[in-house]
Amino acid sequence: MHSKRRLACAAAAGVVVAAVVTLGTSTAIAAPPAPGPGVDQIVSSPNLKQLANIPATAPLSGSTGTDLAFTGNYAIQGNYQGFTIYDITTPSAPRIASQVLCPGSQNDVSVHGNLLFLSTDSRRTNDSCNSGSSSSGTSYWEGIKIFDIADKANPRYIKSVETACGSHTNTLVPDKAGTDVYLYVSSYSPSTTLSKCQPPHDKISIVKVPLAAPATASVVATPVLFPDGGNAGSSKTSATTGCHDITAYPSKDLAAGACMGDGVLLDIADRVNPRVIDRVQDNANFAFWHSATFNNAGTKVIFTDELGGGGAATCDRKTGPTRGADGIYDITGAGDTRDLVFRGYFKIPRFQTNTENCVAHNGSLIPVAGKDIMVQAWYQGGASVWDFTDSANPREIGFWERGPLPNGGSGGAWSAYYYNGHIYSSDLVKGLDVLDLNDPATDSAKSVRFTELNVQTQGSYTG
Repeated sequence: MHSKRRLACAAAAGVVVAAVVTLGTSTAIAAPPAPGPGVDQIVSSPNLKQLANIPATAPLSGSTGTDLAFTGNYAIQGNYQGFTIYDITTPSAPRIASQVLCPGSQNDVSVHGNLLFLSTDSRRTNDSCNSGSSSSGTSYWEGIKIFDIADKANPRYIKSVETACGSHTNTLVPDKAGTDVYLYVSSYSPSTTLSKCQPPHDKISIVKVPLAAPATASVVATPVLFPDGGNAGSSKTSATTGCHDITAYPSKDLAAGACMGDGVLLDIADRVNPRVIDRVQDNANFAFWHSATFNNAGTKVIFTDELGGGGAATCDRKTGPTRGADGIYDITGAGDTRDLVFRGYFKIPRFQTNTENCVAHNGSLIPVAGKDIMVQAWYQGGASVWDFTDSANPREIGFWERGPLPNGGSGGAWSAYYYNGHIYSSDLVKGLDVLDLNDPATDSAKSVRFTELNVQTQGSYTG
């Protein structure tokens, strides 16, 4: 979601839901029949069901839920007003371990050991959790906040690092020695009226965090990724003035950047000097390159298009199947001659109503050996499980969603991630959902266990 845009509201209505058919050993989605679910009604394919919902609670209720990170038996959910740590030891009955009020959109989260990293991409009067919103173009703060979460019931704020144009998202990249972690900080939309966010802003910020002394964290590099200025933009495509999100695959020394009007493949063998290997544009169908996901082999990248900034109803017949969708790219070649080669689009096959904000958003791989399967959030399009093993012929194999919100409100699933046997979905307004996926195509993933998961820091699995 673009933090500088607010979601719109409109009148509620029904949604069109797909029928379920069987293909081999897995469910798949056929053409959608009518009518759809009513307001707040939950519908799903037979292989995906809800286990639990923990509603947003004070002091964070009424604000926007954002991204998720996982450590051990805990899920951490960002929120424009702070973050919540959930104990997910029993996935069917999560409980809140703690909540921290610390305003600063989007408050995207990453975790490493006992350290939590929080992104602030809105001008604040200072770097404290008691700050107010600032309208000043010269006296303000935005960037990264670091918390110690060794005691999950009592997180402790220990350090801030200011970054140019703030931090819309952050990507954790461990160093190779195990002594430091780096945060690749994505931000965009510079302005001549902002003293700390002057154009051009064709770069990212890299924050080094020494694990033995996190309070000494600092910006150590600001590499320019677009020396030519990037995509100039058009009436259909955003100009590139920074990156929205970066996904790293550290063990393969690769990263993929979703950078407004451009998608890039990066060599990150030298963590503080990422190099662009290849760059692609899709000016016909992509409006805003939003996020990226590698397949397990590191031979494909899924890029998402956040058409309408996350606030528009783009999962409808009028918008069609190739806008507000995922773009599937194979990585061909080797070394510096690797190329991103477009293979196809994927978009959920269920049409939503004109009141439901819906677009491709954050998702993760489901760890099935030998297959490329992921779960993905689509705002009010819900959570979709889809298979892109055949890059040119992706197919949905499961879904879960709510009907329109009361009074046509905006919301839905911001992130849907698979972690240790279950899907966890962060809803913009309804808190945390836990989903159970049971399908022959994905059941082997239930045995794969991680001790930590930042989806934008991909690790490999063997299944």
